[in-house]
Amino acid sequence: MGETIVRNKQVILASYSNEGPVTQDHLNVIETQLDIKGCKHGEVTVKNMWISVDPYLRARMKNLGTGLFLQSFKLGQPIVSRSVSKVVASADGQFKEGDIVYGYCDVAEYAVLSGSGLTKLNADVAPLPHYLGLLGSSGLTAYIGLMKIGEPKPGEQVFVSTAAGAVGLVVGQLAKINGCRVVGATSSDEKVKVLKEEFGFDDAFNYKSETDWDAALSKYFPTGIDIYFENVGGRMLEAVLNHINMNARIPVCGMISQYNEDWKQTYGVRNLLNLVVRCAKMQGFIVGHHLDHMDQFREEMISYTKQGKLKYRVDIKQGIDSFLEAFNSMFSGKNIGKTVVQL
Repeated sequence: MGETIVRNKQVILASYSNEGPVTQDHLNVIETQLDIKGCKHGEVTVKNMWISVDPYLRARMKNLGTGLFLQSFKLGQPIVSRSVSKVVASADGQFKEGDIVYGYCDVAEYAVLSGSGLTKLNADVAPLPHYLGLLGSSGLTAYIGLMKIGEPKPGEQVFVSTAAGAVGLVVGQLAKINGCRVVGATSSDEKVKVLKEEFGFDDAFNYKSETDWDAALSKYFPTGIDIYFENVGGRMLEAVLNHINMNARIPVCGMISQYNEDWKQTYGVRNLLNLVVRCAKMQGFIVGHHLDHMDQFREEMISYTKQGKLKYRVDIKQGIDSFLEAFNSMFSGKNIGKTVVQL
């Protein structure tokens, strides 16, 4: 073997998982060999440093067929996620060896990518994992959903589901910065404490112990909900719709409670008519359609962080072999903040 041949671990989709948790039967770690100098014109070879672990990947591990906006990952091929990587070889004049880049990449130790899909990063601006969380798609999702769709006003009542996750932490703090009262739902008493004491939420509750969510929302929102940042769906959405105020706004970035269900068997919300009665807006969005806001968003996030108005957490798992554990931790409620794998 030449000096440029490296061993390369990859996470591949071995079989589809249409319902239930993802297991080792579905995701396999395999080892291949890669010639890092083998990139062709316009390509670069990268060594992944940080890999983003996101709930939406769950949908792409299903056999979705046609008609949905997402495409299934291909069987026997590496799954793909956002990553922060170091260029180890380049056949693209925009990049040189040692550059730190951001883009979509195979969940692997090394990968060959088109340079056209990569962005250079400045490691001096922020910790590199933040480009996958606070300064990346998770943070931008919070920003677009709350600021552009939710349009918060001082004094309004804001409810954040999965409040201790990568998106929810940013939503809650941005709402506070904009003068709102914020309550979060999360999966443990420990997280309730963290949300209130570390991240400044006005209140929070454990949705696993407060199982009557309609009663819980009556208690925490006696005057109703003006903005609900939706990331759960199912029974939680149904409960919230009984408490929305006139002209409420519901930005929808995901429905994690439904991701392990067959999409044809997901929970049917029964009270959508409340949207009509309360003249409310419920709007879904894809963060990739709003990348033109990235520069403004990052500038604001960095400023808030420097002022001490915004904090963040990164939940780090080590090594490519930990990807499955990291992925499932989001569905079991074990993570706080952005989940990433460090290589």
